[in-house]
Amino acid sequence: MKKQLFYITGMSCAACSARIDKAVSALKGVQAVSVNLLKNSMAVEYDEQKLSASGIIAAVEKAGYGASLADKPLQPQARENGLKTRLVLSAVFTFFVMFFSMSGAKIQALTALLSTAVVILNGNYFLNGFKALFRGAPNMDSLIATGAGTAFTFSIYSLYKGDAALYFEAAAMILTLVTFGKFLEAGAKRKTADAVAELVSLAPRTAVVLRGGKEQTVPADELVAGDTVLIKAGVRIPADGVIIQGNGVVDEAALTGESVPVSKKVGDRVMTACISMAGYFLMRAEKGGQDTTLAQIVKLVDEATSSKAPIARLADKVSGVFVPVVIAVATLTAAVWLLCGAGLEFALSTGISVLVISCPCALGLATPTAVMVGTGRAAKQGVLFKSATALEALGRVDTVVLDKTGTITEGRPRVTDVLPAAGFSQTELIQIAASLEKMSEHPLGLA
Repeated sequence: MKKQLFYITGMSCAACSARIDKAVSALKGVQAVSVNLLKNSMAVEYDEQKLSASGIIAAVEKAGYGASLADKPLQPQARENGLKTRLVLSAVFTFFVMFFSMSGAKIQALTALLSTAVVILNGNYFLNGFKALFRGAPNMDSLIATGAGTAFTFSIYSLYKGDAALYFEAAAMILTLVTFGKFLEAGAKRKTADAVAELVSLAPRTAVVLRGGKEQTVPADELVAGDTVLIKAGVRIPADGVIIQGNGVVDEAALTGESVPVSKKVGDRVMTACISMAGYFLMRAEKGGQDTTLAQIVKLVDEATSSKAPIARLADKVSGVFVPVVIAVATLTAAVWLLCGAGLEFALSTGISVLVISCPCALGLATPTAVMVGTGRAAKQGVLFKSATALEALGRVDTVVLDKTGTITEGRPRVTDVLPAAGFSQTELIQIAASLEKMSEHPLGLA
């Protein structure tokens, strides 16, 4: 079985991710599928003898979305900046739309013009929403496009006829508020990406190797098994390996959480990102690049943020049927009011209200957002979750048992009290202790 990560484009809500999940799961040879709405990604475990990556991409495209192999990370920061610009402009135009809509009929044309600007700025909702609607797979964008589009179109028609029933402010406000939600979502993605990036940054970019009897500085990701790497005091270890000459004291806190540096001699193993505090040694690289312990930890965190908690799977199932049901209910609401003798304007406004207030944004986004932010923040604090299921299970834990105080302490000893014996002053005792420990690199000596 092979596990492959894909990037997905065109998703806007849990209904989209559910549709993609269903389309890929139906392929012969697929063992497991996990679609992550917040990261716009999909992890697929499949049998290479029965299916290829191109076949999976074709299935996603047939469902109406885009897919590509995840050969490089997304740039959530760039997407967030684009959303910020769109949000600011939309908010400014919407403010004046709200202001002018209450200022009388003389400036209704200006209100219409400003609303048009908001619609154009957020045209992707209409493009994606109606596209999904016409292919029979409505999503959250479909609700937004239908609600805002109906309000805007009806207002243009009313303005042309000279009627007073205008809903320009409703259309503009819907689009602006949804964009604000998307901006917050992008911020959550960026924070998680930053937490993972901090882990990645622990690995050094270069390494000093011995080749042909000479020292050479090479990129760390070019190290191969068997390379002899030179490690001096103060240097981060660039690969997993074994010491073959010399000795040293290594700070492994970045990976193990152990606050006290560990003495290393010939034959001992050392890991990527750990810091050589003292000594000088040569090591034989055994694992580099994506095979190192650090790389596996980063992969573990990434998989945890991509996995789904049981509650998230339930939300996806509900969201998958929620959107078409909402559209049906909105249509029925407007029809019933018309049959009861209400005017077209009132009937349309009730239908639009149902569409707008029923957008299942929170239903599909709340749980994956919580999982991403939770696992990302935890990784930043040195706590790793293997899956979202483990994170959810933690909420039911009432007792935590720890094997050592180093697990929960800061890991940096410091002097808290000085209690001199008779005949010594506090200053004299500190001076003597500091003199004795001045040349020591032991954590207690440094304190």
